[in-house]
Amino acid sequence: MTAPVWRLPYGRPHEVSGAAGGLAFVGGAGDFDAAGAVRHPGDLRAQLAGALDNVDAALAVEGATLADAVRVKLFHAPDRGMDEWDILAAVHARVGSQPAPAVTANPVPMQPFEGQLVQVQTIARKGWRRDRDARVVGEPVPEARAGLFAAPRITRGLRAGEFFSVSGRTAARADGSVPTGDGIEQTHIAMGRLGETLAGLGAGFQDVIKKEGYYFGSTLDQWAGMAAARAGYFREPAAVATVVPCHRLYPEGALTKVELLGYREERNGFDKYIPREDSWPKRVWDWPIPVPYRQGSRLRGAIWTGGQVPFEPGANRGRVVYPGDPTRQARFTMGYIDDILRGFGAVSSDLKLLVCHFASDGSPAATGRFLDAVAACVAGPLPPVTCVPQPHMHNDEMTVEIWGIAKG
Repeated sequence: MTAPVWRLPYGRPHEVSGAAGGLAFVGGAGDFDAAGAVRHPGDLRAQLAGALDNVDAALAVEGATLADAVRVKLFHAPDRGMDEWDILAAVHARVGSQPAPAVTANPVPMQPFEGQLVQVQTIARKGWRRDRDARVVGEPVPEARAGLFAAPRITRGLRAGEFFSVSGRTAARADGSVPTGDGIEQTHIAMGRLGETLAGLGAGFQDVIKKEGYYFGSTLDQWAGMAAARAGYFREPAAVATVVPCHRLYPEGALTKVELLGYREERNGFDKYIPREDSWPKRVWDWPIPVPYRQGSRLRGAIWTGGQVPFEPGANRGRVVYPGDPTRQARFTMGYIDDILRGFGAVSSDLKLLVCHFASDGSPAATGRFLDAVAACVAGPLPPVTCVPQPHMHNDEMTVEIWGIAKG
């Protein structure tokens, strides 16, 4: 097996790809060479092309290619000559096959490593384009941007056999305008669009295995209203969930963005819900408002965890432990992930993807300290990892949110 041609600029051993339950995962692939150096400093377009090449190289380790991608997610520097439509067009062109994967591009103020402008996370299912049951929900590319795309439609939802991905949606109209400045109203608009896409894939909100979202805010009150609005579209037992603060969204005026991953099976011409197993050890925290989400779900050989945060154990009061200390909070939060995995008979070395949001001063040294804390909690090399440093997280006390996917 040929080793990947790139690595993160991080000293400890780490993987760039992993596989679980028939899916292949690539963490935060950047425009790195074999020594971890950025190949095109200051050039977002060139870095994006290099990062996508590195995704392809990492997927090759799992016997897949970028054309097998079901979901592509990017965290990119804003105001560098490429807006969201430019980035979506570049990904569509690089994949080179129709239908394209569901793509979500998130502008972020920081990247984890020196000189980095973009990182690309990917979930792929080998050979899905040969499946009888591959479904796509698209929408027309806005006329003003049609020249960027070889095909006139963009993928909003893709079902590759049983697994599906729905790209991140905001309340923005096709022309980029936002109809309301109220975050709760925007949440309902975004969730309505997600529901329409799910229906086009023969699925519904109860089929979702993972919900990811972003919102503007730094207090519990700012989070709670939009959180309750999102939760109203699910019933218990619902998906595992991660929702973190954002500091930029496209277009300007958007206050929240939500994306979905899930499973739905076809039996004799009918679409059916697939039951999943649950893990919620009593030690693991609960939300401070009533929501239907779970903390850990296993389905089709993959374990999905909710976004774990340093709330006090076994409670729903929203009290933070080790307030303001990212290193101790990272270790504590990884302990929750370990608790959830043990409920399925799995351990930290079974992790195949980690997604980490953490408060940072924006320096590579801060990223290194955070990754050292996480790596100390994993038996063996770090799994593929996406690191998203942020100026602040939910509040000044809670500085970390981490979720993962494991083989099980």
